Amino acid sequence: MLLRSTNLHEPTRVSRNIYDSLPLIKPLVIITNAAARARNWWPSVRDQLQSAGLEVDAYETTKPRDATERSREALKSGVETIAVVGGDGTLSEAAEGFFEFNPNPAEFPHPVNPNAALAILPSGTGDDFARGLTNGTRAPIGHWIERIVSHCRNQTTGTQTVDVLYGRCDAYQTPFICLNASTMGIGGETAARVAAQGEFMRKLSGEARFALAAMAALANWRERLTRVTVDGEVYEGTMNLAAVANALYAGGGMMLSPAAKLDDGKLDVVTASGLNRAEILRELTRIHKGGHVTNPKVRIRQGARVTIETLPETDAMRIEADGNVRGFTPVEFRVMPRALRFVV
Repeated sequence: MLLRSTNLHEPTRVSRNIYDSLPLIKPLVIITNAAARARNWWPSVRDQLQSAGLEVDAYETTKPRDATERSREALKSGVETIAVVGGDGTLSEAAEGFFEFNPNPAEFPHPVNPNAALAILPSGTGDDFARGLTNGTRAPIGHWIERIVSHCRNQTTGTQTVDVLYGRCDAYQTPFICLNASTMGIGGETAARVAAQGEFMRKLSGEARFALAAMAALANWRERLTRVTVDGEVYEGTMNLAAVANALYAGGGMMLSPAAKLDDGKLDVVTASGLNRAEILRELTRIHKGGHVTNPKVRIRQGARVTIETLPETDAMRIEADGNVRGFTPVEFRVMPRALRFVV
């Protein structure tokens, strides 16, 4: 049995003998090499997987989108379980590898192997997807080690099918997959600034890097006239922020839409209009508990399809999805209901 620890930085040990009589299936584990925490945690995680009798193939990423390419290759070769040691950005990239994009980006991608499953061994800054799977708590890494070991012994159990957001940006020509949420406006600018930070800044904690980038983005931000269309209904106005949420948490525990569910077949569209900088800072202090939804300048709508465009298009907003910079508006999102199996 797994002996749980309340310390996230002290992975607990998994006893091997309870699994000895069960068949073993070998997963691929993708490690986010660019993240110091993932690199530092991987030796301990590997030892615990092995002590539980689970042998794995391991791959350390070397470049952006590497996780997408490697997971897609692995699934095509017959691998049916892929785990990520890292945060939401790498998890999202790996999830994209579970799908093949069509030559016509207006058509949904198709799964490489609909029976395959994705798992997380969370070692990022926010770990929002994992947080959503454990009712808002940050379960210790030992919990997730136990889950993947159990699943690899019997792949017919221990999974949940979740919705996936399919996005098309850059005049609807560049497709991408999103698990948690995608933001435009201040959120997109913040993500771009984090990605551009130099070596010195990368020595700081993830929270500090994000906070500094957010303040710089806010100082230089201006509202843009934006048109948002949700299932055919059109909304126009000057907006500080537009976001499309799939999961409950994003951006390090922020609840963009407290009503969001991973398997309801809906996307939650959040817009904020007419907020000055002081009001934005106030809402940022309330968003982790969903308090921003009481502000009449913040609107949430639900639907299966949304487009977001600036007027004029030359005033485009940068887009981030699960912490990764993806492109610029105009952008379209559609929900792919229960399109991905996830180890829980």
